[in-house]
Amino acid sequence: MKKIAVIGAGIMGSGIAHCFAQYGCKVSLIDRETSALDRARNTIDKNLARQCNKGILSPAQKVEVLDRIQFLTALPAGVSDADVAVEAVSENKEIKQQVFAHLDQHTPDHCILASNTSSISITALGAGTARPDKVIGMHFMNPVPVMPLVEIIKGKQTSQATLSTIESLTQLIEKTPLVAADAPGFVANRILLPMINEAIITLQQGVADVYAIDHIMKLGMGHPMGPLRLADFIGLDVCLSILEVLHHELEDDKYAPCPLLVKMVAAGTLGVKTKQGFYNYALDMKNPTPCDF
Repeated sequence: MKKIAVIGAGIMGSGIAHCFAQYGCKVSLIDRETSALDRARNTIDKNLARQCNKGILSPAQKVEVLDRIQFLTALPAGVSDADVAVEAVSENKEIKQQVFAHLDQHTPDHCILASNTSSISITALGAGTARPDKVIGMHFMNPVPVMPLVEIIKGKQTSQATLSTIESLTQLIEKTPLVAADAPGFVANRILLPMINEAIITLQQGVADVYAIDHIMKLGMGHPMGPLRLADFIGLDVCLSILEVLHHELEDDKYAPCPLLVKMVAAGTLGVKTKQGFYNYALDMKNPTPCDF
């Protein structure tokens, strides 16, 4: 598994490309938008520079990692010789299915097709291809270069050979693969998103303000980041999409998105990426100001 294609150059896609390139793989990072590729290149460069400052990489190694990544706008050229293709586009089932159909058409027969989805069925994605045995979930955590977990999701038709290969590949990039069944939200988001949603409900009901809610969870529960700050970091639109999948698939109102979350997404206040969510990031990204509600 020496040639990796990553489709989608957002925060997750750029981090996935960074990790594979850091551990010796040749990577094609593919996005339709040149602006997204430019942002990804800058993000990877900054994160590699941070690793150099910490002594994780040398300046020469930084150059080598960047040289292993091709930044491309054309899908066929970037995936025609891929051993593994990792889809990291927006959390939308129809869009992901379209990407998988293109990958199925343009990748070699041996290529494994992986999705970085955080909630969408791997079995459903695989069913739209001629190789469901080679379709699997690789749910990376954000920030990808730092977080040690990859949640591996085995679809109903995913073969043991595919699972074993992806577990080995995950270990190659020094991350821990943990396997979950193909159920809505898998494990990470099945547990995390209801907590975030409950924090938003607590805020909406006036039980406490943003600062208090986050710091009660940090200081009292040992969480490194409060749930509202974490929601901003994930993206409120992504949080809403996952909750909608959980609510629809499990038919349980305990997963119903909080109305405040729905309103914030409709207003375009999506968290860090729009510089406003539960916090205002306009003046200081590292130390944002809690918003009043």
